[in-house]
Amino acid sequence: MTTLESLFDDYGQSPWIDNIRRDWLNDGTLQGLVDKGVRGVTSNPSIFAKAFASSSAYDKFLVGAKAADAEDLFEELAVKDVQDACDVLAALHEESRGSFQAGQRRYLDGFVSLEVSPRLARDTQGTIDAAKRLAAQVGRSNLMIKIPATVEGLPAVTAVLGAGINVNVTLIFSLARYDEVISAWMEGLELALANGHDLGEIGSVASFFVSRVDAAVDPLLPEGDARRGTTANAQVCGAYQLYRARIASPRAAALLASTAQVQRPLWASTSTKNPSYYDLLYVDPIIGDETVNTMPDATLEGVLDHGSFASSLLLDDETISREASRLTQLPDGVSLDEVTAKLEIDGVNSFVSSYEELLATVTAKIESNH
Repeated sequence: MTTLESLFDDYGQSPWIDNIRRDWLNDGTLQGLVDKGVRGVTSNPSIFAKAFASSSAYDKFLVGAKAADAEDLFEELAVKDVQDACDVLAALHEESRGSFQAGQRRYLDGFVSLEVSPRLARDTQGTIDAAKRLAAQVGRSNLMIKIPATVEGLPAVTAVLGAGINVNVTLIFSLARYDEVISAWMEGLELALANGHDLGEIGSVASFFVSRVDAAVDPLLPEGDARRGTTANAQVCGAYQLYRARIASPRAAALLASTAQVQRPLWASTSTKNPSYYDLLYVDPIIGDETVNTMPDATLEGVLDHGSFASSLLLDDETISREASRLTQLPDGVSLDEVTAKLEIDGVNSFVSSYEELLATVTAKIESNH
């Protein structure tokens, strides 16, 4: 058994890979990762930008294209990548359906995420329209549409779930916003039920960004302060507490009784940004049942090599509560609310910037093929 398989079999956490590349689909790399225990795939504009810039695997698709069509062409190529990745994960997805229907797990697995254009982060109706269009274009039951957890994104989450479409709610940085995300999910499933959809077919995860919190908070703490490198995982503990409380509520119970899947918390941004920290600081300590950790390549390889999960902070209530209480122990003058609000703004802006960079790369490649 690989450590990735142990994550799921022994601890109930699904390891996903935070990367998608055409060459991985062509040469069997993604299939090899699935064989080692990877149970899902996430993508974002930064990932696609890197893949397009560093790989020649897309060049043959650019022949004859026009630079003015860069955005349409990118979407066409991204849809094809995601379709093929969904097909790689299809058998695992169907296997998880059996476990779900047998009552062994409260969710399906084997999803691939595709994000709506970051340009739509503040556009509710534009996000809804794009989500529906992309879902129809991909046409796979194990597709998840990524929608940012902005104020404008939350009603889009509800509407898209209400249309029976799987949703990955992304760019969550604070407990308050995560609480709103859970409410949007419940409202969406209630809408889906009213619209006649089978709730057992609607998957969702809530992507809580982890390491960026420490990267933002640590510089606000005194040099050598023992609280450095602890705030992010303390927030994870708080988020897990919140998840378990709300999934046990009467409102959630009614949805689960109507065959709904749970909306699992997903730990995102789990590479270690500070080189002086343990490389699996945002993996080993945050292993918990009914969670997902989506990891970039190097972090995933680290888990395969030396992941160790028995001392996770999420394995008993006392530890979860103790660690979550660290959030109240930050020094005066350090406002976690202000930090996380800025992280959301910066996160949206970063994805928009990556998207513009991506389109510029596509345009340049089109022109170089003429």
